[in-house]
Amino acid sequence: MPTLLSQAPSRSLDQRLDALDRANRIRVQRAQLKRALKSGDTTFDQVLIDPPDYVLTAKVYDMLLSVPRLGRVRVGRLLTQCRISQAKTIGGLSERQRGELVDLFNS
Repeated sequence: MPTLLSQAPSRSLDQRLDALDRANRIRVQRAQLKRALKSGDTTFDQVLIDPPDYVLTAKVYDMLLSVPRLGRVRVGRLLTQCRISQAKTIGGLSERQRGELVDLFNS
């Protein structure tokens, strides 16, 4: 009886290095965005309205934690109020969810 273990397709060394380089660039860009959110140079609703490519796969929860005066409890409440899972990504937000979050930050 054959086993149904799925294996990732093999990649060449160049492909692996390119993927590692891309992941590192995304991490650096996200860290810069989090610092901008923390300092107030960027607002979270600006990120939601027109998210850059590198933030589409970031968790909404993690990005909200970078906003001043928002801790784990307050972020959890905001997400619950908007019916958003803590595992949801910025790119995975529906228009309703995105709109509710923007409204919360503009009120």
